[in-house]
Amino acid sequence: MNHKCNLLCMGLFILSLSACQSGEVGPPPSEEKQEVIMMLDWVPNTNHTGIFVAQDQGYFHEAGLEVTIIEPGEVYAEQAVSGGAADFGISFQEQLTIARANGVPLVSIAAILQHNTSGFASRGDLDLASPREWESSRYGAYGSPFEEPTLRVLMECDGGDFDQLEVVDTGFADPLALLSENQIDLAWIFYAWQGIQAEQQGIDLNLVMLSDWFECIPDYYTPILITSEKMIQEQPEVVRSFVGAITRGYEFAIEDPEAAAQILLQSAPELDTNLVTTSQVWISQQYQADASRWGEQRVQVWEQYTAWMAENGIIQAPIDAQAAMTNEFLP
Repeated sequence: MNHKCNLLCMGLFILSLSACQSGEVGPPPSEEKQEVIMMLDWVPNTNHTGIFVAQDQGYFHEAGLEVTIIEPGEVYAEQAVSGGAADFGISFQEQLTIARANGVPLVSIAAILQHNTSGFASRGDLDLASPREWESSRYGAYGSPFEEPTLRVLMECDGGDFDQLEVVDTGFADPLALLSENQIDLAWIFYAWQGIQAEQQGIDLNLVMLSDWFECIPDYYTPILITSEKMIQEQPEVVRSFVGAITRGYEFAIEDPEAAAQILLQSAPELDTNLVTTSQVWISQQYQADASRWGEQRVQVWEQYTAWMAENGIIQAPIDAQAAMTNEFLP
């Protein structure tokens, strides 16, 4: 679930954007379906299960929508949504924050997961139990602007020296393979996919989860459901219908992860059955977690993380958190 590949296209955010598709305000006629394009952040995985459930169970049709789900290619979700090639997409709070800092009018309309489930993985034989022990290690970097600041803050927070960490550019390469082949010592992964995959493949990892270090780096929403300000202004009822249908999909996955896993596998049969079913059971508990409803976002989470990004030079100044997210369209 290496969504971070999107970040190579981050520079495109500052380019002039083409006009978004327009449409009349109001619900689609009952005899017709409103066509909607939804772009994922990467290949289908358990982050996306609620979307495929909404498609399979007819929730989109009941909401008057004809939804086409596509994967990113040369253009990624943030560029597609801001430019009007897609109506909705999957992104991440850190990416949307940088986008808005560069004047790109994207909005988060739901949190797919309530808390950060990523962490830094090292080979078990290295016995790197905490960030300060990463000194003299090799970190496999994928090229994001917030990677090194995150590592620096974690290591310094734990009394370590970031300058003693070697950063190796690995791009899109599989981090588990790189770790197993001793090409790197440390990688940023998501437990729900690569962490479980490592367990199933018998790869021994030490994990430093970001959820254990929120006093150093604030929690943030990753991934999120996004649309454009233009879509919200011109077609709010389509946004409301879309979010309502997807909410039903994720509620289904929360209640019945085994059935939801089978729906995802039917939609993406190339996926590993054991990985999907195990990941789905784990991640279904993370979709809503301690929130009052699926998709809920707290403005304080946005404010704290944008302030952290500004403090660490990732963006020049904090963005307007209230404008970057909304719970308005959640049922």
